[in-house]
Amino acid sequence: MLTNIIEVFILSLIQGVSEFLPISSSAHLVVVSTLYEFRSNSLLIDVSLHLGSLLAIIFFFRKALIDLKYNKRLLSLMILGSIPIVVVGYFLYKTELIYVLRDIKIIAWTTLIFGIILYFADKSRFDKKISSNLNLKTIVYIGLFQVLALIPGVSRAGITITVARILRFNRFDSSKISFLLAIPALAGASALGLKDIINQSLEFNHLVFIAIALSFLFSYFTIKFFLEYINKFSLSIFVIYRIIIAIVLFTIIYN
Repeated sequence: MLTNIIEVFILSLIQGVSEFLPISSSAHLVVVSTLYEFRSNSLLIDVSLHLGSLLAIIFFFRKALIDLKYNKRLLSLMILGSIPIVVVGYFLYKTELIYVLRDIKIIAWTTLIFGIILYFADKSRFDKKISSNLNLKTIVYIGLFQVLALIPGVSRAGITITVARILRFNRFDSSKISFLLAIPALAGASALGLKDIINQSLEFNHLVFIAIALSFLFSYFTIKFFLEYINKFSLSIFVIYRIIIAIVLFTIIYN
């Protein structure tokens, strides 16, 4: 039991830190669990970790979310932008194709390729803002590309920020768009596994509750840090990190 708790702690830390950074939480969870043969790793634990992140972002943006009832246009755009990933994600889950994508070779290449794309997207200085420039066309583009995040290594935060930057939004608003779109995406991922969580044994549910609580804490502080960071610095450090991770994975795979 203690070993399982330690493993869940590590997975919660990885999920909380990487979910909202452009480095792919699913890739980190798959790689660490595979390389170290974690016994606690399962799609159900992944769902619990995502639920913790969902609760954290809802709590962090609680005032902004309450204000959305007065900004139905923005609320509608967020819902529309989330439909593609929810629909495709549900399809991959039901057909179990989601398991096929959880491959280290795929993760290595997507981590490298989409890291490089993020670098070029972030190079220029753009000044578009959500309040005046987010419309149906831009949210459809971002929403469609967000589907790629279902492939581990792409990163949901990474691809949404990348596309928003290509569409000329500033870094802070690009990140805010990513955070807002995270809520429906995480809600969809969590909803898929809630029934399974309820049906699990009491002992396993203890691990689920621990995963949710720890993921919540790590996610909350990561969101706070990232929004402060993005106001002052570029995304280059995350690009460098992705390249290093990709090189390490290539070394493991092809050695």
